[in-house]
Amino acid sequence: MSTAIKEPKPKQASPRDYEGHWKADGSPHAHAPKWAKYRTEMTSEFPLPYRGGKNDVLVEHIGKFVKKLDLLRPEKDGPAYLGDKPALTWTYPEVKDVKIGQKMGDLDGVLDEIVKMFNGLGNWGSPLTMCNVLPQGNTAAILASMMAQVFAASLIEGEYSWNVQRAELETAGMLGNLVGWDPLKVGGVFTWGGSGCWTYGVKYGITRVLPNSRNTGVRTDAKLICSEQAHYCQQNCSDWTGMGMDNVIRVKTDVKTNGMDLVHLEEILKDLTARKIPVATVVCTMGTTDSSAFDPIGKVRKLMDRYPNPPGYGKTVLYADAVVGWSWIYFRDYDFAGNPLGFSESVLPILKQNGQAMKEIEVADCIGIDFHKVGFAPYVSSCFLYKDAAEFESLHRRGSDSYLQVRTPYNPMYYTLEVSRTAGGALEGWATLKYFGIEGMQAILGGIMETKHYLRDLIDAEPDMVCVNPDDTGLITLYRVYPKGTNAKVQFQKELSDPAGRADLIENNHLTEAIGNKLFEWIRDGKKVDGKFTPWMSFSTGFRVAEYNRDEKDPEEVVFALKSFPMNVFVTPESMKHVLRCVQEARDEVLKGAGEVSPKRDGLKGHRLVDARKTA
Repeated sequence: MSTAIKEPKPKQASPRDYEGHWKADGSPHAHAPKWAKYRTEMTSEFPLPYRGGKNDVLVEHIGKFVKKLDLLRPEKDGPAYLGDKPALTWTYPEVKDVKIGQKMGDLDGVLDEIVKMFNGLGNWGSPLTMCNVLPQGNTAAILASMMAQVFAASLIEGEYSWNVQRAELETAGMLGNLVGWDPLKVGGVFTWGGSGCWTYGVKYGITRVLPNSRNTGVRTDAKLICSEQAHYCQQNCSDWTGMGMDNVIRVKTDVKTNGMDLVHLEEILKDLTARKIPVATVVCTMGTTDSSAFDPIGKVRKLMDRYPNPPGYGKTVLYADAVVGWSWIYFRDYDFAGNPLGFSESVLPILKQNGQAMKEIEVADCIGIDFHKVGFAPYVSSCFLYKDAAEFESLHRRGSDSYLQVRTPYNPMYYTLEVSRTAGGALEGWATLKYFGIEGMQAILGGIMETKHYLRDLIDAEPDMVCVNPDDTGLITLYRVYPKGTNAKVQFQKELSDPAGRADLIENNHLTEAIGNKLFEWIRDGKKVDGKFTPWMSFSTGFRVAEYNRDEKDPEEVVFALKSFPMNVFVTPESMKHVLRCVQEARDEVLKGAGEVSPKRDGLKGHRLVDARKTA
């Protein structure tokens, strides 16, 4: 008979054992276990909780980090990227083959590695940067966001954000006042981006229109209506909310304004009404990135009221996707007759038109607003603003949480998609609104428009270039450059409106893409033109369709264009002149590499551009 050997019971630690690890000054004894020594070392790597302490690692390393940050920025007239190594320093998927070190790392070494990661990153503060609608963040917003990171304010509920909640609440109130809503009834949630705002807008519609969907799921094929110019995140939002991508209906857009075609919208609504199919959300795009399209939201609201959902369903939600165009509402009440900021006569009508287009946004139920786009704040600072806080918050209300207690009147954890939310975005938005004020934002936006119109004047003076969005009222300039000797305006008009110009349109699209890629290649190669670094630009592969392709059946009958966003406050007239010089230089090199035969005024015939994509 065998006898089992009993394992000795582990010795029960006593409070004296734990206390015996430490000296009176808090440092560990020599005999203390290794974890206790690690703990002491790690404690020195966290910011001190009290003022006036010596050797605060945060204060010390912020000073060092600012110096490293400054070294990342180029010298004056330097390239449009940070640091001195524009190339990628890793390969995929090999970059993922990395293990966590066994020992603690050195803080200075870790920070040095972080700095290295920023080598080659595009510099949004450079006057050569004009590739997108993303501007450099303003100082007030950057510092406000830093406070959120240091002190970990969370907008999950009141206890963990306390007075910092004011940032989200007051921002909602300021924006509500700007829009024309009752600020005491308005609500706002800072979320993960423009797609987050879209998702909230779609979910709002599903919840309001399909009352049982929160419990049973989406069991009715309710529709989501948006324009052909609407952001592609429509697929994300319809997919992730369970509505289904097949339930998105896209409305044709006006060939001149790129806004929603009201005749087609009415046809859609009339058909759905006749078939008793509900509409969850209608999305009006209030300023697109490339074409600056504004849907006629006031008239859309009237059509929605004319064709309500069938009995048994709730009222359709009207969401205004204004993440790009929201700032134009600053010009709603500008004194255009007195013109106190002194804008030029060529720009004033555009500012007025944009302000009036945004004035009607007050008919929306909810609005998406990005401060990190035309709000000049850092990522991510997107606000989903809703007109009726009582309705939205009660519709999405969930039960209580046993481990969180209600300490203030504001506890968004009960109805937001996210639970933990940093206060960084709300603080960035609040700081921007407070810092810029009405006139500050008007001056920045109007200044960008002045710069844009200066660029258009330069383009108009070049016979081989043509602005392809001359009627758009946004911040972007879209243009095409043709071979020397081409009458660009005549050529483009033929490609745009005459089916006989289809072949030229496609060939010149290839040229445009090749030029855009060539410019990007030059940035990464440190190429200089006339002794200056090349700009960081981009291009659109179809910001609009040809007039003979309104039904979009032919994916090649679209207009490619180079694009310049002069969003940067450091842009100068010389910057704009240099952009066009670089574009023409890139054009010449692309055509040379593609095997130019001879320039012709009727497009690119005679230019063997079939390999243009490869050469770029």
